Amino acid sequence: MKRDIINDIPFLCFITVRLNLHIILVKIDFMGIPSLRGGKMRNVHKLTEGAVLLAAFAVLILITIYVPVLGIATNLFLAVPFILFAAKNTRMNAFVFLIAAILLSLIVGTILAVPLTLSYGMTGLVIGYFIQEKKGRGATFIAGSLVFLANLLLQYAVAVAFFKINFIEEVIDLMKESINRSKSMLDAIGQNTDGAVVEQFESFLETIELLTPSLFVMMSLMAVILIELVSFPIIKRFGINPGPRKPFRELTMPKSILWYYLITILASFVIKPAEGSYWFLALINIAFSLQLIMVFQGLSFIFYISYKKGLPRAIPIVVTVFTLLIPVFLSIVRILGIIDLGFGLRKRLEKTDE
Repeated sequence: MKRDIINDIPFLCFITVRLNLHIILVKIDFMGIPSLRGGKMRNVHKLTEGAVLLAAFAVLILITIYVPVLGIATNLFLAVPFILFAAKNTRMNAFVFLIAAILLSLIVGTILAVPLTLSYGMTGLVIGYFIQEKKGRGATFIAGSLVFLANLLLQYAVAVAFFKINFIEEVIDLMKESINRSKSMLDAIGQNTDGAVVEQFESFLETIELLTPSLFVMMSLMAVILIELVSFPIIKRFGINPGPRKPFRELTMPKSILWYYLITILASFVIKPAEGSYWFLALINIAFSLQLIMVFQGLSFIFYISYKKGLPRAIPIVVTVFTLLIPVFLSIVRILGIIDLGFGLRKRLEKTDE
């Protein structure tokens, strides 16, 4: 079945071209813009470009859905056609392109292809629009992350409300069942299980469930980072300039973040919400997100110091790996980020160098 579908890719690409052409022509007539028959040959280029990009998207979505291993890699390239189109066309044309892509995903894939098209399509269009408007890499990243997050939350809500599928709860339940089975197997062969280790793992699963909103934010940020890493080198080859990238060592958060962090800590001590309540979930997720921001601030400062002192590039990379793997390093780096943000260590070091 998969082989037959992949063999039909040329035919599907032909359908894509016809579909895109028909939709855009309808749009042109509806808006009262002079049609192709009137001699506006510049529209031919737009039609051809849109058709080619939709054909490329058709191939990518086919591979993503029907080729398991390769699909993991091509999944990240789904946003490329949308970025290329949005960076060169108007918002209305980009919207029509998204509608055509959604219809195309229904034709070449299944209903499961629509969430992928929406997530990567809308994110790609927003990134492309911000590139066209020369908004800067920071604003482009934030906008793309917010759009991806909104799609993720909407799809999660639809899955829970209409299909009664809660992916996070199911994963946690599977992990709990795995723990119970492992304990039963060890008990059956006469081996004692370490109760402390089991309790730690169970508390870890409970923490994951509590931090679900923060995990959604992290997933969105990581997805957009990967999309940009994959897409920007490609769009540069097509003459689209995403703008200069700011080095990680120059990353500095607003000082207001530090005040939010302190207010959150004080609120957790003053309010003392009951576990499982709305305020408890809100405070724990806000605190986790702000702590993560402080870690990034601390890592950025380490990269800054290494650059200023002329240290090997491997040193800050090794420190980053240890920070992600060892909790003690994570706490130290977070404190370093708080000190850097609160006392302006970088400005003090620059004055000292002068």
